[in-house]
Order: sequence, then C-alpha cells, then structure tokens
Amino acid sequence: MDRYQQMRAFQAVAEDLSLAAAARRLSVSAATLTRAIATLEQRLGTALLSRSTRGVHLTEAGQRFALDCQRILHEVAEADESASGLHRQARGRLTLAMPLLFGQQVLTPILLDYLDAYREVQILGQYLDHVPNLHEEGVDVAIQVGELADSSLYALKVGSIRRVVCASPGYLAARGEPETPQSLDSAWIIHASADTRLPEWRFQHRGQALTVSLRPRLSCTTHQAAIAAACRGAGLTRCMSYQIHGQLQAGQLKTLLTDFELPCQPVHLVYREGRRAAARVRSFVDFAAAKLREHPALTPR
Repeated sequence: MDRYQQMRAFQAVAEDLSLAAAARRLSVSAATLTRAIATLEQRLGTALLSRSTRGVHLTEAGQRFALDCQRILHEVAEADESASGLHRQARGRLTLAMPLLFGQQVLTPILLDYLDAYREVQILGQYLDHVPNLHEEGVDVAIQVGELADSSLYALKVGSIRRVVCASPGYLAARGEPETPQSLDSAWIIHASADTRLPEWRFQHRGQALTVSLRPRLSCTTHQAAIAAACRGAGLTRCMSYQIHGQLQAGQLKTLLTDFELPCQPVHLVYREGRRAAARVRSFVDFAAAKLREHPALTPR
C-alpha cells in the first residue's frame, strides 16, 4: 500500500477499533491490513496501536495521527469532489456538529426538511459537549453558541439566545416566585455543573453585575437531568433558553427573573471554506440559516 492507502487503512482501524471490522470495510484481508499498519508504524518509528486479546486501542501517538489522518483524508476527498463537479451539485456526506439539546429542540426538524429537499446528501450529526475544531475533526458545519474565537472560519449569525432561570408552574404555586436574585436564598435550587462549575449564578441589573452563591438542593452533571427535575417541580434551574423551548411552549416551565438576565449570546453557523465549499455545505448553510433566523427559540424574547 502507498501512504494514502496506509492512512485510509489506519483511519478505518482507528474508527472501528477492530482489525477484522476495518478489513471488511476496506475489502482486504486481515493479513494485508495488519502488514499495512506494521509498515506504517515502522516508517513513522512509533507504535500507533496497542494490541491485546480484547482488541486494539490507539496509543497517544495513534490518537494524534488519527486526527491528522481524518483531516488530510477529508481534504483529499474535497479535492476529488471539486475536480469531479460535486461543488456544483449537492451530494455526498455532510458532517454537522451541534450541542445535544440544540439538536433535539431546534435543529432536527430542519435537518429532515433539508434531506427531503436534497436527496443525494447524507448527514452525519455529531452531538457534542464541546466546541469542535472544524479543521482537525473534519466537521463541515457547526452550530456555535457565544462569541467566536476562531477568526479563520466563515460564520453566519442566525439568532440570539438567553441564559434563563426557570421553574414549573406547580413549584411556583407551592413555593412562590422569586422577585430578585437575592430571594433565591429560600428557593429550591437545581444546579447543573454543565452551566457553571461552581454553585453560583451571575445576573445583571441596570448595568451592575451581581453574583449569587447557591445552596443546591439537587446537583446534576447535565442540563437534561436538571431540566427534567425542574419539570417535575423539584425547584429552579438555569439553562440556555433554546434548551427549554419545547417545555416553555408546552407550559411545563416558566422563565423567572427576566429583568436580571445577562446580555443575549449570539448563535452562528460556522464553516470553513466560504463560497468555495462543496455544494452540500453551501446548500445546507443557506437552507438552515433561513430556517433558524425564523425560529422562535433564537429570538431574544
């Protein structure tokens, strides 16, 4: 195998963590694949895989090389598609990254509408709890919440969201509605460490910042769990407004302390290559941007 084929072989093993499964995917024998990986490791002068009776695992060098292979192979595929005319017609696989609850509450219906309109495109949706590096992780388009840090990316602003405090009508009927952040002392608090690591909430009123230390009655590692608990009347929690869009519409939750909210945060569609991107990327960005800008979950109020 040449270098390109060796990289394809290693990437298949890195994704499947199985020599047999990778060999089947590449339509080669396990012996051929094993020799290709051994030749690659010899050329690089380092072990990429750790083998045991339970299978194979990536070494630290293998993890780094896998990211580089993913990026390089994606760029080669993009070059092939450009030369063969795929920049003119939307088809092929689109890799899309987004926060989990954004996908559940906002983006999934838009993805399905897009797939109905562009029948030759397949979407790989990655639901992440971190901001992806589009170049290193081979992501075509991502939803990013907050200010953009990477100036090398192309971005379209599609809306704004708020950080909100919320509770169920049942809880508010039984325990009352807090009128100021200071009155949270007597409230039942559900803290999500995905929101802030420390049990404290920040507010703003008439230009003045205010931080309130909390004594959570329930602490959760995810927003999903905190929101589910709030819907069941367990107390107040704080999250992004889009994360409870469905619950607000259904009357399961109500937002509180709106006069003390922090400034809105922007939501962007980000991608790498501008108008030179493949047609599937450009078509999805244009399609999704129009839909997202009309979505009630992405309007300030």
